[in-house]
Amino acid sequence: MELPWLGEHCSERACKQLDFLPLKCDACGEVFCKDHIRYDDHKCRSAYKKNVQVPVCPLCNTPIPVQKGEIPDIVVGAHIDKDCKYNPAQQKQKIFTNKCLKPGCRRKEMMKVICEQCGGNFCIKHRHPLDHDCKGSSHPISKA
Repeated sequence: MELPWLGEHCSERACKQLDFLPLKCDACGEVFCKDHIRYDDHKCRSAYKKNVQVPVCPLCNTPIPVQKGEIPDIVVGAHIDKDCKYNPAQQKQKIFTNKCLKPGCRRKEMMKVICEQCGGNFCIKHRHPLDHDCKGSSHPISKA
């Protein structure tokens, strides 16, 4: 061994591998190799301090605070029963709500397409004044 002062040995009893890029556990402060850095891999006794997960409501996607010692499933269930802001009608809102005013056309667009001459709302196919028999103003249709 030419450079014995470089690197550190993994703190895992079964490993003790000399690692030149050791990683320090942010919960217990011990040094581990890449194979044992996860809390579960080295059975970290201080993992409860750092390994905090916040459950999210499956309906309204709101994070639900859970106090120490509470079971997350019960807390989320109570949130759904009392405080949940989920609105099923909101999920079924249609994006395409701008109906074409051309008689016989049943198309709807996501955005309004307003005719500059008559002010009506039309689909992409009937957006030009000639396509919807525009009777808005007597100005020429094109400047050409």
